[in-house]
Formats: sequence, C-alpha cells, structure tokens
Amino acid sequence: MYDTILVPMDGSAPSDVALERAIDLADRMDATVHALYVVDERVLHATQLDAGGLIRAYEDEGERIVSKAVEKAEAAGVDVVTEVQHGTPHRTILSYAEESGVDLIVMGTHGRRGLERYLIGSVTERVLRLSDAPVFTVRAEDSPVESE
Repeated sequence: MYDTILVPMDGSAPSDVALERAIDLADRMDATVHALYVVDERVLHATQLDAGGLIRAYEDEGERIVSKAVEKAEAAGVDVVTEVQHGTPHRTILSYAEESGVDLIVMGTHGRRGLERYLIGSVTERVLRLSDAPVFTVRAEDSPVESE
C-alpha cells in the first residue's frame, strides 16, 4: 500500500514517536523511510547574526537528528534515506514529498487542545492541510519513546 514513507524530524519527542511509527509501518509494508530535517531559514534571517556559523550548526544538528533514523531503521531491517534541506519547513516537506513520490507522511504533533490549537499554527497542521499525500499524525503522549 505504501512504498515511500516520509517522516520529517526536528529532534523533538513527537518527531521521535513519528519515526518509530514510520519504521513500524515501513517494516510491515516493505517500504522505505525518508527522514527529512529542514533548516528553517526564516529563523536565520530574523537573527541577523553571523549566519555562516549558525547555518553550519543547524546543518550539523540536522545530520545528527537524521542519523538517529538510520540507526533505528537499520536495527529494524528497514531501508532509509536521509536528507537535510533548507527552507520554510512546511513548504520544504511538501516539495520533498512531491519530488520523491512519497505515499505517506508520518508526523508528530504536540497534542494541543482548545484555544491554543487555533492560535498557534504548526508545521504539522500546515502539512496536513496542504499535502496531496495522506498524513498520519501521532501525538507524543500516545506512545512513549526513550529520549537519548
């Protein structure tokens, strides 16, 4: 049913839970997991600091985060592809999904409720609204993941 599963990662507990679910689904469906980290360039432009060093630090952090996906996927016997890209997170995720022929996007959510959910936009909500591919959302509190 799914051959290519995208899991955007940001190092948070919700993205770790999403990774676990994506690996589980990929294992059951003999699919490949694509782990994507997006260096949010909006933050870099807003800081007006020495962007060269800051960008490199974000890239290094992204590489560290997607390397967790490699370790966990390989341990489960699942094929994995990793990518660190620059851009606006939801747009970059949507572009990557389209360019890579992604069948399913698995994303974590912080499980916000009530008024806070409507006042605070999130990358997950934007991807959910705009994606052509199905989006499977996972709340961090639904499935505990050990932090490293």
